[in-house]
Amino acid sequence: MAGRVEGKVAFITGAARGQGRSHAVRLAEEGADIIAVDICEQIESATYAMATEADLAETARLVEAQGRRVITRVADVRERSQLAAALEAGVAALGHLDIVVANAAICPIGPDVPAVGFFDSVSVDLVGVINTVEAAFKYLGSGASIICTGSMASMLTGLVDNPAAGPGAAGYGHAKRAVARFVHEAALQLAPLNVRVNAVHPGNIDTDMLQNEAMFKLFRPDLTNPTREDAQAAFGSSHRLPVTTISPRDISEAVLYLASDAARYVTGQQLKVDAGALLPSMTSGAPL
Repeated sequence: MAGRVEGKVAFITGAARGQGRSHAVRLAEEGADIIAVDICEQIESATYAMATEADLAETARLVEAQGRRVITRVADVRERSQLAAALEAGVAALGHLDIVVANAAICPIGPDVPAVGFFDSVSVDLVGVINTVEAAFKYLGSGASIICTGSMASMLTGLVDNPAAGPGAAGYGHAKRAVARFVHEAALQLAPLNVRVNAVHPGNIDTDMLQNEAMFKLFRPDLTNPTREDAQAAFGSSHRLPVTTISPRDISEAVLYLASDAARYVTGQQLKVDAGALLPSMTSGAPL
């Protein structure tokens, strides 16, 4: 059924590429206008090239190709004032706000990442989520939907908690686990206002955060200089369904569902789109 978010406005962080761009385009396909933000500069501890203003412009082009309106702003989720300014401009142009997708994240990987990488990950991946939700809150009315991006990897042993993954990955794991708890508590507090809060926990997604040399080395420590091709089977080893990496579009389908009225009574959920990666930990009594 087309038009599942017709007439709604969505605020998406980390929208210049990857999952954020995919969410923007998918929601636009179903009738939403978009407020899209991204930092569009490099964070020093990051071990892969981050998105640029040209990437954010391409997201805007793709949204407009769906016949929808889009407002873009360069904004750092670590700075609440920048998010507030982006939201003020977006709501002034588009009229209201109905959907929040707190998606922006980094994952500096490897033992050579300095200790500050831990704080960078926590600041973007946890503080940035809280900043996004708090900055957007004053614009949200009854029926609004907040969707936060979690992580399958943060809940599995031997991945981001591996010492070889370094302090940036440890910060990523801490932040994403805290996001899951934040979603639960925020959903409880906002339920009387009829504002829903849910999390999506992706598996290994085919984006730049995964497809980079530092990640190849983490997943293939048996090779000196592993290539993209070398790493794909290792990425898939986390999953239980027979898939190496998951398309961002598959995560966007979950975001669309949670944003739509089809999920109007769904809140506080931890929706795992992880090809079954967390099934073993669930059977051993893990909380999610």
